[in-house]
Amino acid sequence: MNAIKQEDRMPNDFVKSEFGALNLLRVGDLVQGTIIEKGVRMMTIDLGANGVGAVYRGELQNARDVVKSLKPGDVIGAKVVQIDNEDGYIELSLTQADKQKAWEEVQDLRDQEEIVKVKLTTFNKGGLLGELRGLPAFLPVSQLGNGLEGRTINNKEEIEKVLQELVGKEVEVRIIDVNPRTNKLIVSEKAATEVSTKELVQNYQVGQIIEGVVSGVADFGVFVRFTDNPALEGLIHVSELGYRIVENPKEVVKIDDAVKAKITDIRDGKISLSLRALRVDPWINVGEKYKEGQEISGIVHSFHPFGAIVNLDGEIQGQIHVASFGGVEEMKKQLNIGKEYSFTIESLVPNERKILLKLKS
Repeated sequence: MNAIKQEDRMPNDFVKSEFGALNLLRVGDLVQGTIIEKGVRMMTIDLGANGVGAVYRGELQNARDVVKSLKPGDVIGAKVVQIDNEDGYIELSLTQADKQKAWEEVQDLRDQEEIVKVKLTTFNKGGLLGELRGLPAFLPVSQLGNGLEGRTINNKEEIEKVLQELVGKEVEVRIIDVNPRTNKLIVSEKAATEVSTKELVQNYQVGQIIEGVVSGVADFGVFVRFTDNPALEGLIHVSELGYRIVENPKEVVKIDDAVKAKITDIRDGKISLSLRALRVDPWINVGEKYKEGQEISGIVHSFHPFGAIVNLDGEIQGQIHVASFGGVEEMKKQLNIGKEYSFTIESLVPNERKILLKLKS
């Protein structure tokens, strides 16, 4: 880089001292500014309160197709590569800015499940290569759709022949994987022919009751595949499986169970369901069945640091505090999970859904 005269640095130094804004910028930020001067060796850009940026000769050559049409007064985007370099400028890159913007665009396209067109330029043994927003895109053989034209591929030679025939063609795809760090952009022709989840959920609304089949069980809840639309799944959170505390969703349902559930939320193409919403709240009339001082039997359901949860009937649970035993270990000596004991109701607070118990001696 050529040395910059002191008087040439004054405007930028003034901006930095006047606004003190350099710490607002970080390396990697995208900025926009107005071209002040364009030369063979350097182009300066007014970044407003952030100071003055500079694009140097090597970068100007890399971006020559863009630079040749630019003139002072034009507004341009760039990426920060160095803050306050040895010449006193914010060093900028035009090519990196375009690339970062392209990655952001393809990420948005993936999030929105948009269908885009890609022209296929070459192939390798795994699939076809093309270009999307100036980025290399890969279409694996496994993600080919209509491009196979219904043919069955039995060997390596036939795969190569099909791929060769597709080179030069433009295909519609959906983006299925984006990773700018590894420069990976995977597209799928097959996915472009499928109806997106966001389109499918438009046929449903909050409050609707659906029929489905349990397709998966996890610690946090249950996945349900819609009977009328098997391509769509909803999630019943563990807290929506019933009115009692559920430690393991397998206590309530198992894979392939047929269920009815109520849609409680639809957001970003995801459907939340509830079994609980279809049941009468057992706590509404709990005072008709249980009274303070009443002696009842219950089965110990689970232990917690605060005490034990006791099943009293199908949906109603009571709690016995650890203080009644003097500690967790003593509690576990006197109670066993799954075993039935006799208790006395010490306190009943229906609006807090709480029944406090004491072990009958």
